Amino acid sequence: MGDGWWGRGERPAQNEDTSIREFRLEASEEEIQDLHERLDRVRYGTPLEDSQFHYGVNGVELEKIVAYWKDKFDWRKQVEVINKYPHYKTKIEGLDIHFIHVKPSNLPAGQKAIPLLMVHGWPGSFYEFYRIIPLLTEPGKHGLDPNVVFEVICPSIPGYGFSEASHKKGCNGLAVARIFYKLMLRLGFKEFYLQGGDWGSLITTIISQMKPDSIKGLHLNCVFMTKGGLGMLMSLLLGNYLPWLVGFTREDAKRVFPYFEKNVYAMLRESGYLHIQGSKPDTVGSALNDSPAGLAAYILEKFSTWTNQDFRALEDGGLDRKYSMDDLLTNVMIYWVTGSITSSMRFYKENFTRDFQTNESSRTPVYVPTGIAAFPCELMHTPRVWAKERHKNIITYTYMPRGGHFAAFEEPELLARDVQNFVSRVEKKAK
Repeated sequence: MGDGWWGRGERPAQNEDTSIREFRLEASEEEIQDLHERLDRVRYGTPLEDSQFHYGVNGVELEKIVAYWKDKFDWRKQVEVINKYPHYKTKIEGLDIHFIHVKPSNLPAGQKAIPLLMVHGWPGSFYEFYRIIPLLTEPGKHGLDPNVVFEVICPSIPGYGFSEASHKKGCNGLAVARIFYKLMLRLGFKEFYLQGGDWGSLITTIISQMKPDSIKGLHLNCVFMTKGGLGMLMSLLLGNYLPWLVGFTREDAKRVFPYFEKNVYAMLRESGYLHIQGSKPDTVGSALNDSPAGLAAYILEKFSTWTNQDFRALEDGGLDRKYSMDDLLTNVMIYWVTGSITSSMRFYKENFTRDFQTNESSRTPVYVPTGIAAFPCELMHTPRVWAKERHKNIITYTYMPRGGHFAAFEEPELLARDVQNFVSRVEKKAK
C-alpha cells in the first residue's frame, strides 16, 4: 500500500489530526451574484445547420440551459437537498477528505446494515448517488428486498467537489484507493463492500487488490480493461461469426460488434477530452474555471453522449430524457462553487502515465467476489470472458436492460437491485 503526503509543504512531525468533523454546505449571496453576472455576459456561438449534438453542446441549447440557470434554478433550494444527508470531513495524508455517511433510520431488531463504499467518477460527484441512497438504506420503502440493507459511505475524490485537491504531483488511483481504505478504517469498518463506475471502478478495484481480506465484495458498473492480449484479439476476429468459440454470448456479440465494425472512429470521437486532460489539464481548466457557461457545456455534453450515444442526433442532446435540469446543474454547481474542475481533470494526467498498462494494479488479478452490471449504453461493453482475465471470482454478471455510463444517477433502481442481488449471493456463499 505504501503511504503518502499530499498536503502543502513537508509532512509535519506531529501526528495527523484524525478527528471527523461535521460539514454543511452554505449558499452565499456573493457567489450567486457573481454567477449571475457571469451568465449575463455569455457569448454564444452559432451552431452549424443540422448539427444537433454531433459537435458538442450547440449554442442554441446552451442559451436555453443558461436561461434556466439564471431564471429558474434555485441554488439555495438545491443546497438544502444536498444537506439532507450527513456530510463530514477528515484529514488523511494531508488532505481534507469530504464524504457523506448515510445509515438506515429504522432497522428491525437483530438486523445489521451492510457497509458499502460507493465511489463516483468524472464529471460526476457524490451527488450522483442521491437517487440510489434511499433505495439502499431503506429498500423496503421502495419495493426492494428489505433483508439487504446498507449504510452508504460516498467520499469525494481528492480534487473533486469538497475534497481538498492534492498539492503535489502523483496523486493517482493507487493513492486515492489507499486514502479511502484509511477512511473506512477510521469509520470503524474492518470489512465492507465496494461499488464504483468510471474512476470509482478503478479506485474500488485497487482497494480490492490492496486489501482483499477486508473486502467482502466488489460491484462494478464499468470494467476497465488495461491490456488486450491474444484472447481479446481472437474475440474481435471471430466473435461476430463464432461467438461460442471465444466465450461470447449472443448479447455480447450484439453489444460489441456494432461498436467495433460500424463505429470504429467512435473511440477517437469520444476520447478527445481524455487526451487533453491526460496531458495538459490546467490549460482548458483555466477557461472552464472562469466561465460557468463553458463549464456547463463541457460537463453536460458528457451527460448527453455517455448516457446514450444516439442522443447526439437530438437538438437538445436528450438531456431531459433521463435527468432533471435541476439535478444536472446541481452537479455543475458543485464543480463551480468549489473551483474544482482543473484539479478533477488532473486525475487523468496522474493516472495515464507511461506505466499505466504495466503498473502494480494492471498486473495484479482481483480475487475478491465481484459483481458486474453491464449497461447497454456504457461507453464500451466488456464481456464476461474479457472481465475474467482480471476478475477471477465473478459471482454475478448482469446484462442490464437499459442505461448508460451514469448508472446510479440514471437508473438507480436497476443498479440498486443488482447490488442487492450480488451481495445476497456473496453473503449466502459465505454462510
